[in-house]
Amino acid sequence: MLRFNTAALIDQLQQQTESFLQKATVDWQMISPARLLQPPSEKKWSVAQCLDHLNSYGRYYLPAIEEAIQKAKEKNWAAEDQFVPGWLGNYFTALMAPDSEGKKMKKMSAPKNHIPVADLDSDRVLSEFIDQQEKMLQLLEDAKKVSLGKSRVSISIAKFIQLKLGDTFRFLTMHTYRHLLQAERALQASEIKGELVKEHG
Repeated sequence: MLRFNTAALIDQLQQQTESFLQKATVDWQMISPARLLQPPSEKKWSVAQCLDHLNSYGRYYLPAIEEAIQKAKEKNWAAEDQFVPGWLGNYFTALMAPDSEGKKMKKMSAPKNHIPVADLDSDRVLSEFIDQQEKMLQLLEDAKKVSLGKSRVSISIAKFIQLKLGDTFRFLTMHTYRHLLQAERALQASEIKGELVKEHG
């Protein structure tokens, strides 16, 4: 049975979230809105669309996680040394994960209410993403005090299905990682297009 040391798991999730935050604040804030809005091809998302998709999940999950932590505190569900993930949480997290080289990912369609539009305010989208990652770090810190197994969070696409709090953190972090890799590919494609235009312009 898969088990995590609770403190180590939260530390790992915090480190990953810190890396997402650094990518947004150090790298992407320096990039022009035109490049952030440039999709690699007609049916693929731009950087801004990838981030807006993630923001749509954060708008649901971050308040839901905060509520779950507050409930755990009220019920005195104290932190445990180990966290045992649920089978469904493992399934959703694995579904989001890229291959060992961080390249290939299982193709899937986004739920309708999480599909981003093309015409976006890239500055607003990026600012919201940064705010959400900062909130995620705060919630992970708060979660050190409560049980990651007893606390539950309903998933966004089917409220009657609940994941353990620890699995919700794992899924959300892997989902963010998945789409930041997608955003990086979109950025590389826009850079290549820009170089081709210079060569043939």
